[in-house]
Amino acid sequence: MIETKDITRPADELVEAIRLMGAATASSTLFHMGIRNSHILGPTSWTPEKTIAGPALTLQFMPKREDMYGEDEYAEPEKQLHRHVLYHTNPGDIVVVDALGDMRSGVFGEMMLTYFKGKGGQGVVIDGCLRDYANIEKIGLGVWIRGVTPNFHTQTDIMPFGVNVPIACGGCLVMPGDIIVADKDGAVVVPVALAPKVVTEAHARHEWEDFTRERLAEGGDLRRYYPLTEAARPEYEEWLKKQTAGA
Repeated sequence: MIETKDITRPADELVEAIRLMGAATASSTLFHMGIRNSHILGPTSWTPEKTIAGPALTLQFMPKREDMYGEDEYAEPEKQLHRHVLYHTNPGDIVVVDALGDMRSGVFGEMMLTYFKGKGGQGVVIDGCLRDYANIEKIGLGVWIRGVTPNFHTQTDIMPFGVNVPIACGGCLVMPGDIIVADKDGAVVVPVALAPKVVTEAHARHEWEDFTRERLAEGGDLRRYYPLTEAARPEYEEWLKKQTAGA
């Protein structure tokens, strides 16, 4: 019998705060905190109306070796590890898959993702492809992928190898339980231990950017207001007092 580990999930309030900031703010905030590489490069949004954030269930693929994995899509289904990552689904989870950038194997199809959505799953980030996409579109999940294919997951050259293990997805290290935030800009990995600080740092930046946006819309000097200069800081602090007083 195959046994795979579950993940430790962060507090819902922390996840929601990460979702509200979006991928670009998360990425730039992490950069200023010393994390240079947080963007999962390759998968792009196929559901541009969606912004999601949630803890990562991880699935690792490896190059296929026939003595370890058979050819039949339905042979011994419980040995198929891509099923087991879905068994761990809790509401709000996101499945993140290192499919080696493979463009010929569909990691999941309609039935698998129907099950995932039924368990409360939010979306998938896959460095690779899906199949049955015409039907997957109707399910309502957030989808970040490289592309689509008619092939099933082990039809060509890759096989699922590990569940809820560290993976390299699109050039990023993703640890099980890290927070993923994904929108039109792409998918970003927020290390879960750094997430509270990311929220604090991003909030401070968001306030002065609101002020800056107002001044630039009024024709203010880009050199004075973006980034906020020390010369403009007293003006910003006065603006912030008024915002707080009016709250």
